[in-house]
Amino acid sequence: MKDKGLLIVISGPSGVGKGTVLNEFINDEDLKLSYSVSMTTREMRPGEADGVNYYFVSKEEFQKTINEGGLLEWTEFVGNYYGTPLAAVEKLRNEGRNVLLEIEVNGCRQVVEKVPDALTIFIVPPSMEELEKRIRGRSTEPEEIVQQRLAKAARELKQTGNYRYVVCNDDVKLAADIIRVIIRHHMERDF
Repeated sequence: MKDKGLLIVISGPSGVGKGTVLNEFINDEDLKLSYSVSMTTREMRPGEADGVNYYFVSKEEFQKTINEGGLLEWTEFVGNYYGTPLAAVEKLRNEGRNVLLEIEVNGCRQVVEKVPDALTIFIVPPSMEELEKRIRGRSTEPEEIVQQRLAKAARELKQTGNYRYVVCNDDVKLAADIIRVIIRHHMERDF
């Protein structure tokens, strides 16, 4: 068993239920998981907290972090930036924690370039109709943004072949159990 923790990348289109699935097992101590908190320039949504859901920063602060090489990956979407602070991830992995990144497909590509042994999992919806229903059910964004998210989801779903595992979120508990098994399998492997 290796001492350094796994780097686990979870991706999936907006509205697929990544957060709901992750909440089913994030506190499972046997998995030694630590959630990587991403940095973003988007506005905080109701119920979110700085440093818990995201580190909410200005575009200037985000650009400074990019320039200093402080991000494992980053992207821009709908006028906002999102990224993973590198130092925090490495600190946790060196402590033997398995670090969970919830990021989009371009971010995953950047991570795999830097960390080829990253464990990559893509969560898919049971159908595009169900995905649209979930996105609209949030009632947090204007129609233009909903349409952008749906178009992006269609593009992302074409990239599932770039992931080691693809898990359908038709049943939250089942999807979470499948991901638990995948993580345990990789924890037990002799690298």
